Amino acid sequence: MSENLNSNNIENDEFNLINEDSDYRDLITRLNEIKSTIALLEKTIFK
Repeated sequence: MSENLNSNNIENDEFNLINEDSDYRDLITRLNEIKSTIALLEKTIFK
């Protein structure tokens, strides 16, 4: 029984790491989009 619980915990930990990795990639993508938007706004403002 203990081995089964440990196995489930390991699987849950791996799942959480995958989700965290995905969250960070999504955050980086969103930050890059914001960076591009700011660059376009700066070009428009300082023309």
